Amino acid sequence: MFELVDSDWDKVIEDAALNASGKLRLVCPFIKSRTVARLLERCASGPIEVITRFCLADFYEGVSDIAALELLLNRGAQVRGVKGLHSKLYLFGPSQVVLTSANLTEAALLRNKEFGFHSDDADIAHAAHAYFDRLWKSAGRDLTALQLEEWKLRVVEAQAAARPERSGQSLPDFGTVVAPATGNGLPQTPLPFDSDRAFLKFFGTGTNRADRNMLSLAEVERSGCHWACTYPMGQIPRAVGEGDVMYISRLIRNPNDSLIFGRARALRHDDARDIASASEIARRPWKKDWPRYIRVHHAEFVAGSIGNGVSLSALIEALGSDSFVSTQRNAALGTGNTSPTRALMQKAHVQLTQQAFRWLDARIEACFEAYGTLPADALAKLDWPEPA
Repeated sequence: MFELVDSDWDKVIEDAALNASGKLRLVCPFIKSRTVARLLERCASGPIEVITRFCLADFYEGVSDIAALELLLNRGAQVRGVKGLHSKLYLFGPSQVVLTSANLTEAALLRNKEFGFHSDDADIAHAAHAYFDRLWKSAGRDLTALQLEEWKLRVVEAQAAARPERSGQSLPDFGTVVAPATGNGLPQTPLPFDSDRAFLKFFGTGTNRADRNMLSLAEVERSGCHWACTYPMGQIPRAVGEGDVMYISRLIRNPNDSLIFGRARALRHDDARDIASASEIARRPWKKDWPRYIRVHHAEFVAGSIGNGVSLSALIEALGSDSFVSTQRNAALGTGNTSPTRALMQKAHVQLTQQAFRWLDARIEACFEAYGTLPADALAKLDWPEPA
């Protein structure tokens, strides 16, 4: 069997995993925890060998997950790292080979245009396993749980600092140099918003609305939303998880609306870290009442005025009760509030449905394309959290 594949990669991987027995061997630069968890559920118990990248910048950027490596180690997998790895090869047992352009990410298996083949041809399987064996022998030592825990601390510290000049590119690569090179050494484009969940964060209040002509940079400087989304003392933002997307908006007047002008990735709230210090409250006295943080990183904002952003009213008009998770759920159950406008009342944030996530992301991308984004050097001049 030899089958060229250009779609339905998740099903190809699933079928191969379900129909195979024996050792699972993976060569993949970028892997995400949700995808790995699903793969491990489908695979019979057996030895697992994984070759991936150990570049901490990949985890900083969100293109790969430390949590995915944790899942593999917990399953008993041996994991090794290669610098500059670009190959994607999946071997299920002795005979099934999947060679593809797709990484083990939701975006690659479910959304991106990828190409490759699935085969159980004996000659192809022999050549593929021989390639894996050569790379495996050159790929250094097995990853340990202690190493992974140290990496996690370094990556989270860098993300919490969030400064543009403290780019993840300054983080080390612990992969082994393999000769001849397995890739061209060039960085691959990350997928910073490969996420299943998104939240809309509001800045301002009903009695403190901005003008739509307010400059985005002025609102970023005022709110500090380039590195933190703030919440009231009595509201601990537990719902937001690691890597969730935060869309950043400002309440405006004439007419009343909320304009979404920014997008970032979230860090899970840490009770010990994410509360405003005395110096931060001195800089922004209103943080005395709004001291709790969801820290964000990789924030980007539409250039010009916040009026160049996306109207929340337009989102609600387009999607109705399918705008927010709470109203969509109530509509399905036939009980409770289904009005998205009412659902927003006195909320610091709201979780978007998958429909709203897709709708909003397409439109904010269009805004970035039309108006540009705030340059990194302008953001670098703003205040940033003190190093831990």
